[in-house]
Amino acid sequence: MFFGKKVGIDLGTANTLVYVEKQGIVLNEPTVVAYSLESKQILAVGDDAKEMLGRTPGSIVAARPMKEGVIADYHTTSSMITYFLKKALRGLVLWPDIMISIPGGSSQVEKRAVVAACKQAGASNVYLIEEPLAAAIGAKIPISQPSGHMIINLGGGTTEIAVISLGQLVSYKTVRVAGTKFDEAILHQLRKKHNLMIGERTAEQVKIQIGNAFIENKDGKPLKTMEVKGRDFQTGLPKVIQISEADMTEAIQKPLKLILEGVKDVLALTPPELAADIVDKGVVLSGGTSLLTNLDRYISYHINVASFVVEEPLFCVIRGIGMAIENFDSFKEAIK
Repeated sequence: MFFGKKVGIDLGTANTLVYVEKQGIVLNEPTVVAYSLESKQILAVGDDAKEMLGRTPGSIVAARPMKEGVIADYHTTSSMITYFLKKALRGLVLWPDIMISIPGGSSQVEKRAVVAACKQAGASNVYLIEEPLAAAIGAKIPISQPSGHMIINLGGGTTEIAVISLGQLVSYKTVRVAGTKFDEAILHQLRKKHNLMIGERTAEQVKIQIGNAFIENKDGKPLKTMEVKGRDFQTGLPKVIQISEADMTEAIQKPLKLILEGVKDVLALTPPELAADIVDKGVVLSGGTSLLTNLDRYISYHINVASFVVEEPLFCVIRGIGMAIENFDSFKEAIK
């Protein structure tokens, strides 16, 4: 038995990642829970539960307990954290210290809900770290220096936009638009334009395969197309159609604009000296949604500042939490 091991959790709307001190990232699973409506018993968590999304009979619900980066279902979330801890620590550790990421500028109520869910899962101490700071640490940005760095962390439920200097958030905004909103936009577009009903998982596959934020067809390259299967909205019969990249670019314009407005708001609140630093260094993009084709180009084009996606953007926040755990004293200012 071990007592008080340090564990980092990136509790995302789409995926949850767990980091264990001296072991690195030990778990990466979807933030999905399947439970029985009658007995309220949890039947599956993570990968197994994601397989059930949109495919369950009436008595079983497969749902995401996190909505827009915030705990939507408290009981299910604490059961899910317990499950992930047991799996990551192989059931051996008692009372671990947990460091967990929260959206920048979370309210006291939201913070308390996260702390309480972790305590219920068996944590002895709970430390909170704001997601943009964790992402910046994970992207190896020297956040403690007196110079401005801008990071946009695009997750499943929220987009965190922040300017960081001297280890603190100078200006920041949490836009509750991210990966899942892109999926919803694709769902609506296919229903409106092609009378096709598809599920969440199919919408996500479409986004990954042919989602494109910014089409520049200068060399006349043919656009990518994809076959999508679903149900006809009018006849109710199965239907298969071909859709193109241009279709999907049109579909996701609205969520993209909301993210862009957030970026402009944060830049407008940034002191001029730090804004000058950002022009020199560019904007860093992290989080799973930053993998959307040409998203960096879209942002660069609209704000006239170079943007680039970090390596392995999906692991950026959890890497930052891991580095903060291992070097607790150096990152004290960033930890709540």
